[in-house]
Amino acid sequence: MSEGWLALIQQALGLLFSRDPEVWSIISVSFSVSFAALLITLLPSMILGFALAFVQFPGRWLVTNLVQTLQSIPTVVVGLLAYLLLTRNGALGDLRWLFTQKGMILGQMMICAPVLIAMSHAAFTSVDRRAWETSRTLGASWTSAIWVVCRELRVPLLLAIIAAFSRIITEVGCSMMVGGNIAHVTRNIPTAISLETSKGDFAQAIALGLVLLVLALILNFALGTLRGRANPRSH
Repeated sequence: MSEGWLALIQQALGLLFSRDPEVWSIISVSFSVSFAALLITLLPSMILGFALAFVQFPGRWLVTNLVQTLQSIPTVVVGLLAYLLLTRNGALGDLRWLFTQKGMILGQMMICAPVLIAMSHAAFTSVDRRAWETSRTLGASWTSAIWVVCRELRVPLLLAIIAAFSRIITEVGCSMMVGGNIAHVTRNIPTAISLETSKGDFAQAIALGLVLLVLALILNFALGTLRGRANPRSH
């Protein structure tokens, strides 16, 4: 590795460990927006995923295929749709959420929901239905029976949550279009990396990229640990 790159990495680490206000403002916006979008979307998406797997209703096949289609749509297209909804003449224009964190949360919810629904639906479909039927036969309420099934599927459901969070915290197109990349307001990690790289400020871009790398390592380590506990080795 050349001395130039070593110097850039040292500068990047310096920005992180010195708690540079601009860098940490970007990190704060990114995590607060993405966590909010995930938390708001999580329960309704899981419920819909469960319903698609266990409840027979008219149009279930159509809803399932629609969800699978939506999760493959590029984030910039989702951003365009969110922009059209939030623009002054759009259906949600009166909310005045365009170029705000609330608008970014809405856009990331639109990205997050199809991933959560599709992956939770796949998880619920794979479970042994006897766990659900036995719980209901023994008099458990709907919520208690669902909790039993979710405990059986804690690893794949956690994988769905991690996949959804990873998708929204790293997306650029929707955040750029709906948030506007405003410093200290809507500038998050992916939009800042794109901006700083185009300006030639590689130190800040590397610092923010390291944050995402560390996050990925933590999430994968946590998931691997959970998988190991769920599937202990036989002796």
